[in-house]
Amino acid sequence: MNSLGDLERAIMDVLWDSGRPLTVRDVVNAITGRKLAYTTVMTVMNRLVRKDFIRRERDDDGRTWVYQAAAGREAYIAELMLSALGETGDRLAALSHFARSVTDAEAEALRESLPGGEEPT
Repeated sequence: MNSLGDLERAIMDVLWDSGRPLTVRDVVNAITGRKLAYTTVMTVMNRLVRKDFIRRERDDDGRTWVYQAAAGREAYIAELMLSALGETGDRLAALSHFARSVTDAEAEALRESLPGGEEPT
């Protein structure tokens, strides 16, 4: 699992929050609190394309690239969790510890997500 650097995560947050394809300029303008060069953001976004975190295609005019997340934020976080779980020598113990740390509502959501789990009410 590829993890995201600080700027990569900021870019992904913009794309995840947008709900629509964005240009590099849209992303530059949406990242607040930083003075970033257009070319820096473009380079990082192209790197994210190669890492399969984002997809790009031409806009309707065929002149400008637009970018969108390849998968949702939740899918990325789930992959991070699985990657972290893979780091332990005892996956069952780590899962057990995790299960004891979630809220009742989160535990119920986990039960419902498992095959054969209860149907949501």
